[in-house]
Amino acid sequence: MTEVLTGALFAEMVANGAAAIELHKEEVNELNVFPVPDGDTGTNMSLTMSNGAAECRKKKPVTLTQAADAAAGGLLRGARGNSGVILSLLFRGMARSFKEKETADPAMLAAAMAAGVETAYKAVMKPAEGTILTVSRLASAAAVECAATAGDLETVLITALEAGEVALADTINLNPVLKKAGVIDSGGKGYLYILDGMLKALRGETIEVTADTTVREKAEFSDFDTEDIHFTYCTEFIVERENQKDQDLLREFLSGIGDSIVVVDDEEIIKTHVHTNEPGNVLTEALTYGSFLTVKIENMKQQHTHKVLEQAEEETPAETAPAEPEKDFGIVSVCAGDGMAQIFSDLGVDAIVTGGQTMNPSTEDILKQVEKIPAATVFVLPNNKNIIMAAQQCQPLTEKKVVVIPTGTVPQGISAAVAFDAFEDADANEQAMTEAARAVRTAQITYAARDSEIDGQTIRAGEYLSLLDGTLAANDADIAAVVRTTLEKIGQTEPELVTVYYGEDVTEDDAEAVGQAAEELLPEAEVSVLRGGQPVYYYVISAE
Repeated sequence: MTEVLTGALFAEMVANGAAAIELHKEEVNELNVFPVPDGDTGTNMSLTMSNGAAECRKKKPVTLTQAADAAAGGLLRGARGNSGVILSLLFRGMARSFKEKETADPAMLAAAMAAGVETAYKAVMKPAEGTILTVSRLASAAAVECAATAGDLETVLITALEAGEVALADTINLNPVLKKAGVIDSGGKGYLYILDGMLKALRGETIEVTADTTVREKAEFSDFDTEDIHFTYCTEFIVERENQKDQDLLREFLSGIGDSIVVVDDEEIIKTHVHTNEPGNVLTEALTYGSFLTVKIENMKQQHTHKVLEQAEEETPAETAPAEPEKDFGIVSVCAGDGMAQIFSDLGVDAIVTGGQTMNPSTEDILKQVEKIPAATVFVLPNNKNIIMAAQQCQPLTEKKVVVIPTGTVPQGISAAVAFDAFEDADANEQAMTEAARAVRTAQITYAARDSEIDGQTIRAGEYLSLLDGTLAANDADIAAVVRTTLEKIGQTEPELVTVYYGEDVTEDDAEAVGQAAEELLPEAEVSVLRGGQPVYYYVISAE
């Protein structure tokens, strides 16, 4: 039985907690209330926790204070999504409680857990029960009570886990949204996996995460040399069929001069992808089937070299100071999709952070862009409810004034950017941008990632579904039916301006058809159709 918590042991506990949530992140992801393909609570908690563990490995702490500070600092900068931010706050509170302590006894550990909960509750503007906050609060309370009589750390954590499991089971009753969906809280579940991993470290058990189970946040381009790329050119094209020449002959031709070959055809077109050193010969052969509709050739060796250099630059700590103010204001916006990014750039946004559903950026990702802008005050548009808290964590990490406009969707962010006025002061802009965002309704059309039941409505995996301001608006196997029902519900508020942003998997013709449907169903509204290029959502529709 372990009675003293040292810095080295705490670092091992953090590493084990990170390994535990990594192993179970998909299970936590599956607890997402809506069955859309953005259930990323487990992924966010894993990435956040692993950042804390990495910081501990990097700094090799000796004292408990050093270990707790390293973990808390890593978690704070790596925090992703609301669950990741709250997790970082729990460890920040623990670090404050462990300040100037070489070691800790069971009572000190329990007190630190309670301090973490207090820090998290204070930071969350409207703390909701039936969440990770509830689970961690009741777990820490049980730990404090146990520590009054227990003489070892293990008993304290076992007691906390048992109380946490009871609290987790009750989240379905405390949170109306969870009750409707019939699930327990995902963040609370993730927290208990982390706590269990930390308990195992106390017992001397190391959780191993094999290469097969570890999913990198992004590819490591330096893992292979440019010379390892045998075929230089990624060649893609679409040919309009003008004869009945067998497409298998094209496939056979390509197999002799390339790899990664994909040839798809129908009665009208042939769509082809190939890696080759002879793109000219490929295109010449393709012309024997018909005229080109599109052609794209990219040099993969140059792309790889660029990515290696880019990644090395990202991983090298910046030695330059934050950009000195040259103007009063700057704006950072989070979005996914080249079309969305272009729209924000056209509106005068200074920096884009790539992210959104399924890929929430970390506090560090946002902070880097804030620091690069030569402005005294930087407005941040998170454009996703799960990114707002991560953006807010930038505020104590920079000398710049950071104003986070609580935009929950990209259309809200666009409206906020339009409302910005460089001739007004910061307070007036914050008010105007916030009010503009609130005036926007947003519908998001995607597909169901799994079977589910919401408000008595059965949803099947693969069906199209629509969320209107976060509430299920429609689901059907026919996307046209989902679009039509969504537009009808949008029309109930008689909007004056409707904009359809179509995603990366939608053709321009299909998008125009949706625009025509909007004009038919909403005759009083001005309708625009713009390419967003966003992943996950086929259409994002804003109404003002």
